Amino acid sequence: MEHSPPPFFKRGPAPLVRLAFFASLSLALLVLDARFRYAEGLRSALALAIHPLQIAATAPVELALRAAGYFADQARLREENARLQARLVEASVAAQRAEAFAAELAELRRLAGAAERLPVEATAAEILYHGRDPYARKVVIGRGARDGVKPGAPVVNESGVLGQVTRVHALAAEVTLLTDKDQAIPVQVVRNGLRAVAFGAGASGLLELRFLAANAEIQAGDRLVTSGLDGTYPAGLAVATVARVERDAADAFARILCQPAASVDAGRYVLVLGHETRLAPYPEDDAAGAPERRGAKKKPRRRESDAAR
Repeated sequence: MEHSPPPFFKRGPAPLVRLAFFASLSLALLVLDARFRYAEGLRSALALAIHPLQIAATAPVELALRAAGYFADQARLREENARLQARLVEASVAAQRAEAFAAELAELRRLAGAAERLPVEATAAEILYHGRDPYARKVVIGRGARDGVKPGAPVVNESGVLGQVTRVHALAAEVTLLTDKDQAIPVQVVRNGLRAVAFGAGASGLLELRFLAANAEIQAGDRLVTSGLDGTYPAGLAVATVARVERDAADAFARILCQPAASVDAGRYVLVLGHETRLAPYPEDDAAGAPERRGAKKKPRRRESDAAR
């Protein structure tokens, strides 16, 4: 069965002629538009008309690109935020260390000034840790026998007396604080020169003046310094301040509590003073009797065996 186009489509010129005609027309329009810009308005109108279609056609691609960019930006922002957080932590740690170093430097400067004012040789030492015995008030310092530290040496800081070296090792030493219950130090009231002995009060962290009469001339706020009578602590070092005075008519002695001037909780560095006995030697037995005349000879003492014969 043969198929043929309807008679309507058979009318007119041949297809080849029509193709040649329309091609020539297109070329003529292109030449005229290039030379005289006749189709510029038509082109603008067509561009305006098809602009919504262009937006609708490119919307899925643009939306996909924006979504990809959003997620990429979010990942980059998270990485940058994590990096900035790490840098902030590092800067915070550095600032804390710098503040600690500044405080340590200030403490060392104060210790250097205190060492210059002391009448004896002093050695700076760092407090390593507190003693493990909960019933004793002791610390361990990073100086020992190799550095010339000896048992009995006084230990002070820029505020006053801390305690005394009680045990020495090669590279470290144990310091018993004044507040230890087994420690005592002779003191003197700055206001009136009254002398007393301060004893450690133990866990309370205070000092107690014992064996002072109930009518002793002492009051709260009096400053106590070392008297130097024991030959261990140089005279004039700050020891404590009287915090409370309790007088009872039924007791012969007053109860006097004092706040220490120096504390190990206020710093990390101390000064170990040179331990030298400053007391005058005890008089000999012959010095207590009458002075012998010049030229007189001493009688030889008889032995106990001779006296028994």
